[in-house]
Amino acid sequence: MKNFKDNKRIVVKVGTSTLAHKTGKLNIRRVEKLVKILADLSNSGREIILVSSGAMGLGMGKLGLVKKPTDTPSKQALAAVGQCELMYMYDKMFGEYNIVVAQLLLTKYILLDERKANVENAVNKLLEQGVIPIVNENDTVAIDELELEMGENDSLAATIAAVAKADALVILSDIDGLFDDDPKKNEGARLISVVRDIDNNIKAVAKGAGSKLGTGGMATKIKAAEIASQSGIDTVIMNGRTPEKLYDLFQGKQIGTRFVSGDQR
Repeated sequence: MKNFKDNKRIVVKVGTSTLAHKTGKLNIRRVEKLVKILADLSNSGREIILVSSGAMGLGMGKLGLVKKPTDTPSKQALAAVGQCELMYMYDKMFGEYNIVVAQLLLTKYILLDERKANVENAVNKLLEQGVIPIVNENDTVAIDELELEMGENDSLAATIAAVAKADALVILSDIDGLFDDDPKKNEGARLISVVRDIDNNIKAVAKGAGSKLGTGGMATKIKAAEIASQSGIDTVIMNGRTPEKLYDLFQGKQIGTRFVSGDQR
């Protein structure tokens, strides 16, 4: 397998469950730690693209809501409010380390037609300038994803990794990786360290449910790993609650679950 030490262009996807407390309000300590580590990795010469969920969760916290609404217009409003909070947070925190960030609000349709070349050009220029692009699903207009609750930022992260020709995709989750059973229900569940073939057996064990704040679950992350693999990109699912382990990962240590792309099997 390719050593992660050699990976330069990295897409990191972080979910709502990592960014926020159960109240929907920002988990300041964890986010500050994540930002510091990503800034340090950027300073070391790696090119970081951050795909960040959290707009709806932060929108809930900003508006004082304790339960996610079910109607689409309310979800759109939450996403619009929360996106401001999300980018304000990242701009302020990365700015403390002299890292400039940029916002890219995308939909999967843009990345599936001729306009993806525009996205690729913009991302390449931003990375060339030492900027960290922060990507999110444009939930105020991409209402089909809001209605379906499909965890589209996982697939979006894999798709942007393919468009940007990234070396690796890292998905930060609320568990250590893919287990052979649900670890929240079965204490004896074992972590699967390496997946070389995403077959029906792997898909069958990826049956976790989304948290109150986020959407999707392990199944959407497996789908993302499939998309990345088709472009020759390895994917790692690891625990976002310990972002310092990103250092270990890029020092070549085994962290979380690694999905080996087709050309390395």
